[in-house]
Amino acid sequence: MYYTYIIRCFDNSLYTGITTDVKRRMKEHFTKDKNCAKYTEVHTAKKLEAFWKSEDRKLASKLEFHIKTLNKNQKEQLIENNNNFEKLLGKKLESKFYERCSINDTI
Repeated sequence: MYYTYIIRCFDNSLYTGITTDVKRRMKEHFTKDKNCAKYTEVHTAKKLEAFWKSEDRKLASKLEFHIKTLNKNQKEQLIENNNNFEKLLGKKLESKFYERCSINDTI
């Protein structure tokens, strides 16, 4: 399984990435581990906002790419309500390949 995620930073910016292990990756971002992203090293990570499960790296990377093309307002809509997935990304991605995960159950 691969996961595509959105993190909110203390400056209110949003960072999007992919991983196979959400807990490990969040620890890297939040502790500024040597493996954290350069972005979250500079823009301190504050909170995991949303993440989606997909079967393989190709699907996770496609979702990451398309989320990164959204503007900040659209990303906020996606975080707020997964029903916006189809509205914001449905023309580019098939939503059946992505399952929104519960942050409380995994982290």
